[in-house]
Formats: sequence, structure tokens, C-alpha cells
Amino acid sequence: PGEKIPVDGVVLEGHTAIDESMLTGEPMPVEKVKGDEVVGGTINKSGSVIFKATRIGKDTALAQIINMVKRAQNSKPPIGRLADVISAYFVPVVMIIAVSSALVWLNFGPAPAVAYAIVSATTVLIIACPCALGLATPMSVMVGVGKAAEAGVLIRNGEALQTASKISAMILDKTGTITMGSPKVTKIHLANATDQDEVLQLAASLEAGSEHPLALSIVESAKERNLNLAAVEKFKAIAGHGVEGIVAGKQLLFGNEKLMREQEVEIANYIDTAQAMAEAAQTPMYFAVNGSLAALIAVADPIKEDSISAIKRLQRNNIRVVMLTGDNRATAKAVADKVGITEFFAEVLPEDKAKKVAELQMQNEIVGMTGDGINDAPALALANVGFAIGTGTDVAIESADITLMRGSLHGLADAIAVSKATLRNIKQNLFGAFVYNVAGVPFAAGVLYPFFGLLLSPVIAGAAMAFSSLTVVSNANRLRLFKAEEH
Repeated sequence: PGEKIPVDGVVLEGHTAIDESMLTGEPMPVEKVKGDEVVGGTINKSGSVIFKATRIGKDTALAQIINMVKRAQNSKPPIGRLADVISAYFVPVVMIIAVSSALVWLNFGPAPAVAYAIVSATTVLIIACPCALGLATPMSVMVGVGKAAEAGVLIRNGEALQTASKISAMILDKTGTITMGSPKVTKIHLANATDQDEVLQLAASLEAGSEHPLALSIVESAKERNLNLAAVEKFKAIAGHGVEGIVAGKQLLFGNEKLMREQEVEIANYIDTAQAMAEAAQTPMYFAVNGSLAALIAVADPIKEDSISAIKRLQRNNIRVVMLTGDNRATAKAVADKVGITEFFAEVLPEDKAKKVAELQMQNEIVGMTGDGINDAPALALANVGFAIGTGTDVAIESADITLMRGSLHGLADAIAVSKATLRNIKQNLFGAFVYNVAGVPFAAGVLYPFFGLLLSPVIAGAAMAFSSLTVVSNANRLRLFKAEEH
């Protein structure tokens, strides 16, 4: 238990539960018996098996996922920079104006014509120097990235910061993104017992001798409530059913409906309750004391406290929110309903997540993808902007453009808000710098000389050029005052 499966293969003998969350996103470990396939990189949670290797090296599922990530990263289109486009036209035009100005002064200007021509051409070149244009984008990006970092959002490049402002559809992985990513006790429904703490203490004492992942969630819940565990006697694990043993002189049974029926424990009045738990994306387990049903204990992957409010915040910004998960449809629907998502896809494999991103992009959506596992990496790389949960895997973080260090989905809305503010600031800078330079060129060329006898000095032009850069820097620093919506 605890070891990683080294390569893909098929189980020959043994019985175990394997954590395949890195592949499917499903938080609950999957039972494996003879004939079942195992995947390299997944974690053996309990039991032991002997399996035959079927795929090794570059042929394994994990290696194929890594290759998909590389292909997706290479297919991402380059984002053009507005300043480069403006400069490509602006600089040649300024050169032509400078030369034309010099020729006009040489042919029609007063003596000394050469001196006037040189001063005019030089002044045009100085005042039109596109320093402010060059500073407009990187200054705003630098401040914007800093503001995002204050909110716990790490942005890997300026392109992601700019593109995030245009996101029209956001894909959310379920496990570890919307939910906590770890099974926990969510509900204790008392039957013949009267004290929840006593039920949990007995159940945890019994399960302390088990290696099953669901058992660990029971024990963890007891520890969180500071309950002391008692010694268990005659512990026995019944494969596919549950466990039994004696704690404090009480005969305990803990497991599924089959175990209760085999031990002739009366549960007829609580089957509907168990079904309701299952429909609410919870795993119901029966707990019996001395042959009588004491309680129903539900274990599930709980939704993060702020997921609902964060998703509503995205929807208020007219962003189409879609949930993707490797989980079964019942679990996916229950979670989607709870958090207010109407569009979701269940039982989605890693390669299909990337296909869903591509499908939305073909619908002319600017797609953001948020995930935390290796299984999300190809989709994160293919999306216009990939958001990785900072508590997730290194592969996911490396594949994404933006990392949410706090693990909260409010980081998405914060990142988009900062992005919009930054892009707005960039446009202000570019407009100001361009208009300033365009307005200054006629004066530098000597348009006032025939009317007022004034010709702009290169010294004044230099000061004006520096002032335009100072204006851009000052405007970019206004971003420091930006505050995202309170949450």
C-alpha cells in the first residue's frame, strides 16, 4: 500500500483499491481484481496484487498524456502585440515626415536653410521617438502581474494576462477544483443510536484496523472531533462488503447493504435514506451495533466553501461555465446542481477534456480551463488560458498559464478582473502615447513658424518625449490602486 503502479498492466491475482484520480479525476479509489487493468503512475491504496505489464515507457497512458501536453503547447497560437503593430507603421511614417520636413526647410526655409532643416528633422525624430509606445504594454503588464500576485494569482506571462480579459467560457474540472479532492464524512444519520460522536468513535475505532480509503476518512473525521479511539478485537475485513470486529465489548458491523442483509440486520426503513445520500453524490455506509442498525454514515468529496459564490461571480460577468469530470453522471449532476452549473460533462477521459476545449474554441469561445490533476494537463495546455490550482500536481501547474495559489475559484474572477483592468490601462497608455507623438510631430516639423515664427527646440522636444514616458509610467502605476470585488 502507498506504492505507485510502475507501468500499465493487467491484474493476474490479488485484490486492492487504486487511487486513479491522476488519470480520471475520480476521488474514490477503484477496486481492482483479477482481469482488471491498472495504469502506471496511479497509487495502490490498500491490498496487494500481481499484474502483467502490457505497456511500458512511451506507450503508457501517462507518457501519452505528457505527449498530448507537448502537442497542445505547440499548437497554441501566438498573440500579437498592439504596440508592435502601431510601431511597424508609425516609425516609417515618422522617418518620411522627418526627411520631408528637412527638404521643405532646405527648399523654402530662410537662411541658414541647412541649420533649420537639421533642427527640424532632429526635433521630429526626438519628439516622435516611440519610447512611450514601448513602455505602454510592459509597464502595465508588470504592475498587473504584481496586483494579481497580491490576490494569490501567479501569472506566467503577459500574454495570459491580456487574453484572460477576453475569456467567454470557463471550463472547471470537478475534483480538486470545485470540490476539496479528498473524501470526508459529510453526514451521520442516526437510526437506533442517540449520539453522533459515540457512533463516529466506535466506527473509527473499528476502521482504524482497515487500510480502505473510505476507512481513512472515518478515522480522520474522528480525529478532527478529538475523539479517542478504542482498541479493536477480532477485526475482519470482508472484501466487497465491509468490516466487522469488537470494540469495548460491542459487536460492530460497518459496510454496505449486502453486509447488513447477510448478517440479518434490519435496514428496510433506511434504504430510502441511503438512496437519497447516493443521489446527493455521497457514499452511504451502514453501521450496526450488536445486530441493530445504529446509523448511516455518508462519505463524499465535499464542495469547497466558496465554490458556489465564485461560480456565481463568473456567471455575473457573462462567462459560460462548464464542468468536466471523470466521475459518474449521478455524482456530476449532484455537484453541478449544488453549485449552479447547468452545463456539465461526466465520465470524460483526459484526451476528451482537450477535445471539449477544442469544441468550445470552434464555437468562437475564448476558453479558460481550470484543473489540478495530470488528467487536466492536455486541456490546460490547449485552452486559450489555462488555470491550475496551486494545491494540484506539478504537471498541471507547468501546463497552465496562471496558477491559483490559494486553491479558491475566486482567484479566477480576480485574475479576469485584474486582466480587464490591465488591458484597459494598456489601451489608455497606447492611446496617450500615440496621440501625444502624433500631435507633437507637426509642431516639431515647424508648422507654427510661418504664422508665429516659432520653431520647436530639440531640447524641448527631448523634455516632451521624456514627459510622455513619465505619463505612461504614472498611468500604469494607477493599477496599484485597483481592488478586485470583495468575497
